[in-house]
Order: sequence, then C-alpha cells, then structure tokens
Amino acid sequence: MIHKPVVVGIDGSPAADVAVKWAALEAAAQHTDLRLLYALGAGESAARAADIVHRSVTHARGLEPGVTVDGRIENGVPSVVLEKASGDAAVVVIGSRGLGVMVGALIGSTGLDLAANARCPVVVVRPDLGSMAGVRVVIGYDGSRASETALGFGLDYARRHDLAVRVVAAQPEGTELHRLTETEVRDAVHARGGHDAELIQITGHPAEHILRLAADANLIVLGARGRGGFAGMLIGSVSQTVLHHADCPVAVIPAAAYGG
Repeated sequence: MIHKPVVVGIDGSPAADVAVKWAALEAAAQHTDLRLLYALGAGESAARAADIVHRSVTHARGLEPGVTVDGRIENGVPSVVLEKASGDAAVVVIGSRGLGVMVGALIGSTGLDLAANARCPVVVVRPDLGSMAGVRVVIGYDGSRASETALGFGLDYARRHDLAVRVVAAQPEGTELHRLTETEVRDAVHARGGHDAELIQITGHPAEHILRLAADANLIVLGARGRGGFAGMLIGSVSQTVLHHADCPVAVIPAAAYGG
C-alpha cells in the first residue's frame, strides 16, 4: 500500500516552522513521508528559497528522524502550488500566519483558498501551536457529506494520537432545517467506530459552541461548508469563524476532498 505524503507549506516564517513541527509529528503517526513545499513567487530569490528549504528539511529531520523528508521549490503563488500538491497528499499543513498573511490577520487568503479548494484535508496551525498538548479532538457534525468526512478524519486522527473525541452537533436557533436526532448522530459516530466518543447536541451558533467546547482540544475538525451554507460558497461562515478564532490547530475538509 502506497501512503500519500503529508505536505507542508514553508516560507521561512516562524509560523511555517511550527507547521513543520505539526506535520512531522503527523507524518510519523501516519507512517508516511513528509514533503516541504516552497512557492517561489516572481522576483523572489531562488537562492534564498533554497536556503529556507534546506534549513526546514534539516529541522524536520531532527524532529522526527524516522520520517523520510524531502523539500521542493515550485514556481507560483502558495495557494496554487499547495492546491496542486493536495491532489497527491494525505493532508496539507500551513501556519495561520506566514505565506503572505498581513500583520494582524489570523489567517490569510492562502489558508482560506486551500480550505475551499484543496483536494485533501487542510490543517491550519497557529504560530504558538495553541493547545498542542490538548487532550481531545473536537469534530463539528451536521450530517452533511463534508461533516461525514470530517467525522472519519477526526476519529482516525484521535486513534493515531490516543486522544478523546467530542462530536458537536450544533443547531442554529430559530430553524428546524436539517435538525439531527440524537440517534442519527450516535449512529453516524458508531458506524465509524467512535463508540467512546462524547456526543453533544446543542442549539445556538455552531462556531461559538465549537470554539467553547474546544478549550482543551488538540485539534478541531469540520467541513468547509455544511448543510447551512449558501449554494456556491466553497467555505462557510462556521469554518471561517473557527479558523480565525481557534486556539488549537484546525482541520478543514474542502468539498473536493470528498467529491463535493
């Protein structure tokens, strides 16, 4: 069986170094390779890029000596380069700052573009790594195809890293649209082997509840756009809010990652 690599975007920023740390640990857990990608923009120094790649590869090998690490330079803007790489990746990892993010922004266009268009799960890691020592995976679930894939990804991640699981099914107030029953949520989770998962159903703004219930999380996992999203939107307000405000890494499942 050929394992797809974990891909991480690098640019020499402290945020990218933290993303490399997360990605190296995940590559080790998945028993797969780690690929570091530098997107070389027009007018950028190739020599500087090569130096950053060399230092990043050395750093990654020091973190996880058992993982095969390679570094590559591709011409283009980060979102396009990483989106292309996502077609052959287990997961794409980026820092929430860096890769062209403006000062003051928590996540820039590269992260949002990837969360909308990548063909595999995308993990956005805060530069301070947030609660890397968190004890659980928090999964947002609404019965959509995106959240079904998020559920599978989150449960698999929890098993690899020996973490507890909390599944949050939040229903916006004032609507009965797509209301899930307790049985539906439980059946979906149990069908993927999550028999020990904590299940929480709650009424209110999904992003607010997910963030509140993820105070001790190692990772939040959710679909880029769930049932409540507007047609044509590739990333919904819940995903954007969580990406901007989470204290821990966030995994987003884009539509293309599940054939949506």
